[in-house]
Amino acid sequence: MTHDVVPRPFEEVPHALLRKRVRDIASGVEGELMAVVRENVSAAPAREHWVKLAYVRGPSGREISTAVANIKAV
Repeated sequence: MTHDVVPRPFEEVPHALLRKRVRDIASGVEGELMAVVRENVSAAPAREHWVKLAYVRGPSGREISTAVANIKAV
């Protein structure tokens, strides 16, 4: 019996600003950094394309995603 490994579409990575107040410089949204993940955004499994995304919970309670490079401490 063989066990195929199913690739994970994302993996959480540590970040110094997790659970801290941040600003997304691209949108201007300020909120709490909830997570940073490496996410496979490729449409084809044979050609993976991984990016690091930050998830920020704004004042409305909704989370937005943005490039990690866009995150600045407030």
